Amino acid sequence: MCRLFGMSAGRRRARATFWLLDAPDSLAEQSRRNPDGYGLATFEPDGTPKIAKRPAAAYEDELFAREAREEESSTFVAHVRYASTGDLSLENTHPFEQEQRVFAHNGWVGELDALDARLGDYRRLVRGQTDSERFFALVTREIDAAGGDVGRGIAAAAGWIARELPLFSLNFMLATADDVWALRYPESHELLVLERAVGGPTGARHLDAASPAGTVRVRSAGLARQPAVIFASEQMDEDDGWRPLESGELVRVDRDLAVTRTIAIDEPPRRLVRLEDLDPRVAASQRHGAAQT
Repeated sequence: MCRLFGMSAGRRRARATFWLLDAPDSLAEQSRRNPDGYGLATFEPDGTPKIAKRPAAAYEDELFAREAREEESSTFVAHVRYASTGDLSLENTHPFEQEQRVFAHNGWVGELDALDARLGDYRRLVRGQTDSERFFALVTREIDAAGGDVGRGIAAAAGWIARELPLFSLNFMLATADDVWALRYPESHELLVLERAVGGPTGARHLDAASPAGTVRVRSAGLARQPAVIFASEQMDEDDGWRPLESGELVRVDRDLAVTRTIAIDEPPRRLVRLEDLDPRVAASQRHGAAQT
């Protein structure tokens, strides 16, 4: 499955070093499917999004993913793609940007013609072929319809898909320079949150977190001296504060690191698709890390 990572440092910008592919060369790792793309979104001090991303189409793209990338930002979103829809191109690689917001998704939505029809004029925001970017455009449409209320827009967009389209998972992260939003729906994939205290569990330790799957790794010396809130597809260090989001739970972290939790969708999907019923390519992109229910 795709790997998601998001972090808010609040009002204080933080420096962090990212590796988007950190797997060792071993027979066990070589037996796994290789990622199809990598990306990291940060924000400039004036709030402008900055996105570095590459599709995994050649050896030099793997070198891009293995290269240490040091960035400074108030919020961060990283994504490792295992493609379910669309080819290996820059346009199909996460994170995406629309109206000063960035977005990364882990999951699958079907019947894209119906989704395109729902988008109307907002279809112009979609540059690639993915269900994910279309989902983001629907979120943008609903935020505008809600007068700029991001939470209401997310709930409206995800609720419509849950009622109208076949889906496997809608897990995503959306960030601005000030806020990070994360949704888990339904229980197909995990999504976790950590409200990390200054210095982590010991009170004096920097952040050194890594995906057990050997993808995203992040280090930040500054988090020995400041708090942060972190989201990830899986627990990334030994801190016992990691907590899974509930199905339908939407979490917002604002610039003061205040965490707000709501249930954005309180009913199961009307057309939930089982892993075994997905197209083989889609199933392969979703299989590793699917929750056992």
